[in-house]
Amino acid sequence: MGSVERSKKKVQLWKKAIVHFSLCFVMGFFTGFAPTGKDSIFPSRVATENKSQISPQPVQTLNQSATAVHSSNVSRSLRAEAPVPVPAKSKELGSPKQVDTHEVIKLPARRLIIIVTPTSTKHQFQGVFLRRLANTIKLVPQPLLWIVVEGISNSNEVSEILRKTGIMYRHLVFKENFTDPEAELNHQRNVALKHIEHHKLSGIVHFAGLSNVYDLDFFKELRQIEVFGTWPVALLSANKRKVVIEGPVCDSSQVIGWHLRKMNNHTDAETDAEPKPPIHISSFAFNSSILWDPERWGRPTSVQGTSQNSLKFVKQVVLEDETKLKGIPPEECSKIMLWRLRFPIGVVPRGLVKTASLLDVTVTQR
Repeated sequence: MGSVERSKKKVQLWKKAIVHFSLCFVMGFFTGFAPTGKDSIFPSRVATENKSQISPQPVQTLNQSATAVHSSNVSRSLRAEAPVPVPAKSKELGSPKQVDTHEVIKLPARRLIIIVTPTSTKHQFQGVFLRRLANTIKLVPQPLLWIVVEGISNSNEVSEILRKTGIMYRHLVFKENFTDPEAELNHQRNVALKHIEHHKLSGIVHFAGLSNVYDLDFFKELRQIEVFGTWPVALLSANKRKVVIEGPVCDSSQVIGWHLRKMNNHTDAETDAEPKPPIHISSFAFNSSILWDPERWGRPTSVQGTSQNSLKFVKQVVLEDETKLKGIPPEECSKIMLWRLRFPIGVVPRGLVKTASLLDVTVTQR
């Protein structure tokens, strides 16, 4: 009896296994014919309800917009030329869609100003005047490039001053020796002009002496020059009650003559019979492309002496045709915006030593 029961149990187990195997085979066979797809196995109604519960956040809320505008105002001085996104004013305060829209306001592009300044270690107060001029240039809106030229020396005073100014500059050094101070200054200016020509720097070139004093509106007018520009300059002598006016006489912005001299409030102007006075280096500016693209302005590509003396070439071009000169400011060149301080050798103006010490202390504290 025991063997019969055992055989029956074995038969039942085999039957169950065969039944299970058959069911799995049939299910797999029909599943192979079922269409494949990416549809969810959940009902579409449930999926729709889940999607409706997760709503996209707005691109920028009102508070975020105010924060963005505030941050752009903080760094506006570092990104003066970049377009600033400004949120458009919405007619309906409760409409979030109008708050998200932005208008990009592009600021007008400013022309590059290239300021050339020659220096000399023979100048007793070189560091004082260089810092004073740097403090003025720092107030001028960018873009601006300051080219400072000096003779080779063991002193690094100029380099240290330039590094602390925060102004974009280029420091050029030459090895030649000169006994004539005026010849040395002209050589320094030629070195700067050769640098501008070699690198094809595009902008308005102005020669700024260490003793120059500026009205900040001067640099706004300087950027309006297309080819050549000129303006009156007041020359102040140390410890003397004399003022000399040099520069153009204008009808609106057109140059019609030149100031010869103004001393003790007496003015003389050039007449047609008199020759033109030599124009001072600080009383004119020009488009730098005249150096490396003269054909653009109707000049020959090769002029005798141009490769050796760029400064002489520029002065010749400026004076040969007054119709190309633009007088600034446009109101008949009647406003003095540049003053030159002239200190004779061996003469130290009163209070200059005290002012120099105060400037050094101020710069050191900064």
